[in-house]
Amino acid sequence: MTVGTYETNLDGESLRIGIVQARFNEDVCHGLLSACLAELKHLGVADEDVLHVTVPGALEIPLILQKMAETEQFDALIALGAVIRGETYHFELVSNESGAGITRVSLDCNIPIANAVLTTENDEQAEVRMAVKGAEAARVAVEMANLAIALEELHQDDDDGDE
Repeated sequence: MTVGTYETNLDGESLRIGIVQARFNEDVCHGLLSACLAELKHLGVADEDVLHVTVPGALEIPLILQKMAETEQFDALIALGAVIRGETYHFELVSNESGAGITRVSLDCNIPIANAVLTTENDEQAEVRMAVKGAEAARVAVEMANLAIALEELHQDDDDGDE
């Protein structure tokens, strides 16, 4: 194998992207979605190549990501949500478990997932971060989808050379 460098590829043309958005903390989640969709369009992802679904909250995101991944119809997935600290331990539970679930789905299903589930101390922090994180999630999804595709093609080329 030749040592080389893979150049970052943010070309979203022909990529299929699935988005799972929590409805809890709805205003923030709509802000995340709006920024994400605008950035996907800017990167060349066609509207018809995006499937957006909603779930009640952050804890429900991993299951639907898994269901979407199992269809093998997507090049990358995006998780959108907002967990804002309250007065109980529930914040830590939801933050930790949704994050762990999202990571597990990505690794188990072998698909890139951009995790844009915000975890903030208050509403103001979430509102400040929603546009930046929504757009960032789109860029991460496109970049990682392209990298995964390139590495799969490299692997296939190596397999072809072994015959």
